[in-house]
Amino acid sequence: MLIASLGSAIAAALAVPAGIYLLWNGVSKNRGTFVEVADLTQLNVGKPQEVTFERTRVDGWRVLKEKVIAWVVRTDDKNVVAYSPQCTHLGCAYHWEEDRNHFVCPCHESLFTIDGKVVGGPASRPLDRYAVRVENSKLLIGSKILKA
Repeated sequence: MLIASLGSAIAAALAVPAGIYLLWNGVSKNRGTFVEVADLTQLNVGKPQEVTFERTRVDGWRVLKEKVIAWVVRTDDKNVVAYSPQCTHLGCAYHWEEDRNHFVCPCHESLFTIDGKVVGGPASRPLDRYAVRVENSKLLIGSKILKA
């Protein structure tokens, strides 16, 4: 009887921390937060700009600061689109070529228009976008990537 009670106590002592570890969501409530990245007045309408900013990312219980890149296009006085910097073909980094008036992936020659649509190459879908907001002429980019 004593051995069974001792075994039960040890099992409970191990089960409680394991249950907390498995059932408690360690991800911060800051998921989906927006970061201020630019002043809207500093962005030219119709001209893509590469913007680098820093955000906080939660990986399990670790909080990491990371540098992030977005391609930002101001479409008019109040609207902005921010694209993820990876090509939708194989995730390569693309860039804006003013001469060709397209986003170009140098690895496999995928071409995208200023509004992210595919016009050439092996990419099968448009560029992915970040969620964006404009508040008091400040551009805020969300951590969530919206798949095209």
